[in-house]
Amino acid sequence: MKITETARTPAQRRRDVLARLEREEDVWAATAAADGTPWLVALWFLWDGEAVWLATRTTSPTGRNLRDGRRVRLALGDTQDVVLIDGEAEVLTREEVPAATARAYIAKYGWDPGADSPSCAWFRVRPRAVQALRGEHEMKGRHLMRDGVWTV
Repeated sequence: MKITETARTPAQRRRDVLARLEREEDVWAATAAADGTPWLVALWFLWDGEAVWLATRTTSPTGRNLRDGRRVRLALGDTQDVVLIDGEAEVLTREEVPAATARAYIAKYGWDPGADSPSCAWFRVRPRAVQALRGEHEMKGRHLMRDGVWTV
């Protein structure tokens, strides 16, 4: 690949990240079991402006890892336009999830996790770090959030 574009400014990268979080449907969720076994799966998600919401069964490897280990790395895109989000997951029952969040998720996907299975739970992931880059030429300046605070 030949790089022909100039690197985006940090402010533009943040705008692009927020736009992708609003429009995209799938996110890769990387977790690990207590013994260190890695697990990677694509999940539907909802961005509420502060957190990424996921829904999956607590009986699945991802659900167990999110519940027990809490740490997760989320990824959007491919290597030529990637967003990486590191965060900690908080488990919420269907009774605890905000009604507006559940409605927005159901409207986006036509699927109600709470009605699907008793083992289905909601996971709120609050970003602690965000990186965004479109290829090698954007490695510098890729860190847009650190310790839960936007740097731009």
